[in-house]
Amino acid sequence: MSKKSPAACQSKEDVRSEIDRIDLKLIEALAERHTYVTRMAEIKSDPHEAHDPARIEAVITRVRGRAKEHKLDEDQAELIWRTLIDWNINYEKGIIVARSKS
Repeated sequence: MSKKSPAACQSKEDVRSEIDRIDLKLIEALAERHTYVTRMAEIKSDPHEAHDPARIEAVITRVRGRAKEHKLDEDQAELIWRTLIDWNINYEKGIIVARSKS
């Protein structure tokens, strides 16, 4: 799939094609990230370790800064990451608890 700049897109189909291309990259990045989240859950021994408020706020601060650098709405980026972090915390807790029961 070749990359077109937004200005080079001449139709809705062109724009949709580029969004689909980016969505694939996002899925690939999230899938890679998930492998590290899974590994973290394997390393942690207590479900309470999955929720680290200081780490969460450090990540959010970094995400907001990077969003601003890339001209992405900082609140939107924060919402996405907080949702991702919440999901990851629950996922990690599930793995840790399941392992402790086996």
